[in-house]
Amino acid sequence: MDLPYASDFEANARSVLAFLRRRLGFDLWMVTRTEGDNWIVLASEGHGYGVKPGGVFRWADSFCSEMVKGNGPRIAPQSELVPAYATAPIGREFKIRAYIGLPLVQSNGELFGTLCAIDPSPKPDSLVEEQELLELLAAMLSAILQSELQSEEQSRLAERLRAESLTDPLTMLYNRRGWVDLLTTEERRCRRFGHSAAVVIADLDGLKLVNDTNGHAAGDALIVRTAEALRQAVRSVDVVSRLGGDEFGILSVHCDCLGAEALSQRVRQALTEAGVAASFGISVRNPSSGLKDAWNEADRRMYEEKRARRDQAELLAAETSQSPRRP
Repeated sequence: MDLPYASDFEANARSVLAFLRRRLGFDLWMVTRTEGDNWIVLASEGHGYGVKPGGVFRWADSFCSEMVKGNGPRIAPQSELVPAYATAPIGREFKIRAYIGLPLVQSNGELFGTLCAIDPSPKPDSLVEEQELLELLAAMLSAILQSELQSEEQSRLAERLRAESLTDPLTMLYNRRGWVDLLTTEERRCRRFGHSAAVVIADLDGLKLVNDTNGHAAGDALIVRTAEALRQAVRSVDVVSRLGGDEFGILSVHCDCLGAEALSQRVRQALTEAGVAASFGISVRNPSSGLKDAWNEADRRMYEEKRARRDQAELLAAETSQSPRRP
């Protein structure tokens, strides 16, 4: 094999795809990531179908999902002869007559994604003789992936330690600059490996009233109480930041829709138990956009909830003032 040396998973994936396309043809080769219902393209070679890195498809619609379940072979020179592939929904979106797919697995045995290829024309049956080579390349990519994922965990920890200097002196949470730095580095990681992540924005209700009524010391105590409640609600790998006077942000890594909902419930419960009233917004990262958009969306949803709570309070106050008084 004439594979150029590469030092990381991303570069190795590109090298493997280029090598396989030269050797076996196929209009499109991909390295993909499965994340919940999403099937995310991390690297591609050929672009015969117009598919590029960052593309997102539905995992259950793919040939690869059927391959992983054992419903079809890893090499199908004439994929339309395989019932599971002939009826797969993605076949209605793309013309596919030949397929190759091999799982990429993590160290715990869980599926990470696939090394796969599709072509609009059938291939000769002799293609199956390449399975040993393909298995070897998939195993190599899986091993490199595991090494790099472990390294990334160490890098994430080092980033958090460096960002400790970017803290809010009152709460000792990350300040806005620390938040932006960590959000940026996590976004690069998400794009590279297809990780999921979520952003929660919480904004205190009535901090100005507390300051005006009881003084800024009482307001500071409320902020500190909020920070401590948020620390208790999140995991050690998550990022909690004070973004402004009464606004807080949480970046939850490796967090899908179900995890984000569970996090939101924990945060709400923790603040309720701490006697803190707040409005919330939550958004899960979309692989086709990114964490900055998730932050903006979570912020928008937070303000929607705050307006709804304020409108409800004003309506209740109006109804109370118009109620006839008892003698």
